[in-house]
Amino acid sequence: MGRIALVSGGTRGIGRAISVALKDKGYTVVASFAGNKNAAAVFHEQTGIQTSQFDVADFTSCETAVKSIEQNIGGIDVLINNAGITRDVPLHKMNQNQWNEVIATNLTGAFNLSRLVVDGMRSRKFGRVISISSINGQKGQFGQTNYAAAKAGVIGFTKSFALETAAKGITVNAIAPGYIATEMVMAVPKEVLETKIIPQIPVGRLGEASEIARCVTFLASDDAGFITGSTLSANGGQYLT
Repeated sequence: MGRIALVSGGTRGIGRAISVALKDKGYTVVASFAGNKNAAAVFHEQTGIQTSQFDVADFTSCETAVKSIEQNIGGIDVLINNAGITRDVPLHKMNQNQWNEVIATNLTGAFNLSRLVVDGMRSRKFGRVISISSINGQKGQFGQTNYAAAKAGVIGFTKSFALETAAKGITVNAIAPGYIATEMVMAVPKEVLETKIIPQIPVGRLGEASEIARCVTFLASDDAGFITGSTLSANGGQYLT
């Protein structure tokens, strides 16, 4: 069966590319989704990858899902914290729900799943935790105080978690993508993409979801065993750290 990977938000966009890439590398993959059952059904039909519906922001929901995976498939060796949402609005107009929802999904969700899989990883003396941050968690972005705070929090979470697990054979890393040609980004008006966004990217194009997926498969591999606590920036040179 090989190693088992759980990809949160794994049926669409970057998460879909990650799920497929891990399957192609021989992992047994479970892709989670929050609410779009139709998209998840299409994903499963097209890829053969098992799906699991739960809310990453809810610890009990995560606990039920993780237990089911462990009982029916096996211990989770690789966790990809990819699930994320946006509620973009300037801070002076942002309400408490818009703040709380983004923090709960994008940051607390990473805690929930990491906390639930780490004991098994420690007992097996192997694990890979890879969390998807964002260029905007590194540089900030107008209208995204909630999103940027959550994604910056993921980077701090990664560094501390890595220190706690390094001696147990577990690596913890983050990836900070720039603008990737996902459904969400491609919904931006073409004129805005061509005049406002792409000109800011030194390589002159949007990234592809498959490029982020290749970063994940490397960090999940045995070849990356000496890399932990790191954030891999994949942004075409748009923001250099």
